[in-house]
Amino acid sequence: MSSSSDDNDNNNDVDVDVDVDVDVDDTGLHKPNCGGGASEGGDVTMELGRIIDGKAIADAIRTEISRELIGRAADVDVVVDGIGGGKIGGRPGLAVMLVGNRADSATYVRMKQRACADAGISSYLETYPDVDGVTEEMLLDRIRRWNDDDDVHGILVQLPLPPKIDEGRILGAVNPAKDVDGLHPSNVARLFSSDTHDRTHDGERLDWTDLSSVPFHLPCTPQGCVELLDRIGCDIEGKRAVVIGRSNLVGLPVAMMLVHRNATVTIVHSRTVDARDVVREADIVIAAAGKANMVKSDWLKRGCVVIDVGINAINDSTAKRGYRLVGDVDYDGGAKDVAGWITPVPGGVGPMTIAMLLRNTYNSWKRANK
Repeated sequence: MSSSSDDNDNNNDVDVDVDVDVDVDDTGLHKPNCGGGASEGGDVTMELGRIIDGKAIADAIRTEISRELIGRAADVDVVVDGIGGGKIGGRPGLAVMLVGNRADSATYVRMKQRACADAGISSYLETYPDVDGVTEEMLLDRIRRWNDDDDVHGILVQLPLPPKIDEGRILGAVNPAKDVDGLHPSNVARLFSSDTHDRTHDGERLDWTDLSSVPFHLPCTPQGCVELLDRIGCDIEGKRAVVIGRSNLVGLPVAMMLVHRNATVTIVHSRTVDARDVVREADIVIAAAGKANMVKSDWLKRGCVVIDVGINAINDSTAKRGYRLVGDVDYDGGAKDVAGWITPVPGGVGPMTIAMLLRNTYNSWKRANK
């Protein structure tokens, strides 16, 4: 059994929440550097196997958003959770479109709505369970109305869509300013343009060390990967980064974000020769190939940082459900003993995806109320 991954461009969700007990302060920030030793004979005193607790960091970000929202509401006299007295600007609103009756998609949507409620963000859900009866024009009409709705600041089309629906046409109909999934061709083009790296915004050069300041929407899972690196204090600039996987949802955009942060980036894919040797040179490894336990411990440089985006279900007769979830990195097979920092699966990247969705929606609301 296997599930969503970087070679599997059919789902805009990656992981599920899990509690992992790691000491993280209320900002979610650790303060070490990253990168590891240069060879097998590196610093033997180096601390290894530190867990990047994506759930704790995501919770910290969600708390930050909630606090900022309440603070801004007080400043502009907006009612948020009983604070403020007017209706100027309202509160951020996320509209979600769910087409079909996939149980996993419905679960992801419920998680997003719950996260919105916890952060003080309004959510609106439009469902189309009758796959046979739904048409592209029905979906496009709904998106057009959301585009024109001042109470909606973010629009998310839950993927995958049924095969009969042209996914590109639907995603392309979303107002780029409300495309909080970062999948609109306009937002993708801005991410992949070298002009974006050099341009200025409001008279100042874009600060790629503060992703929340980038004036267009970045895709949530790649953004979450980079945010995890920042939250553990990893200095990305000048590091060798290897991204395993080249999908439109994760592999390519996260590689471009790392380029904007001045990392030296290599993309490894199914046709890469001697992939293990390439990965072993990396200070930072982003694994998003969709192959369970593909990255073994001997693929990793001692002390590197590993962000595992993969989420794969493998048969396990000892598990209550008959299977268990693993990543693309062989975490229990020794990878965690070689890496300096590593994300677990689940509980690593997945919670960050939803946190970044909330951040994008909040940022869209801020821009609309400047």
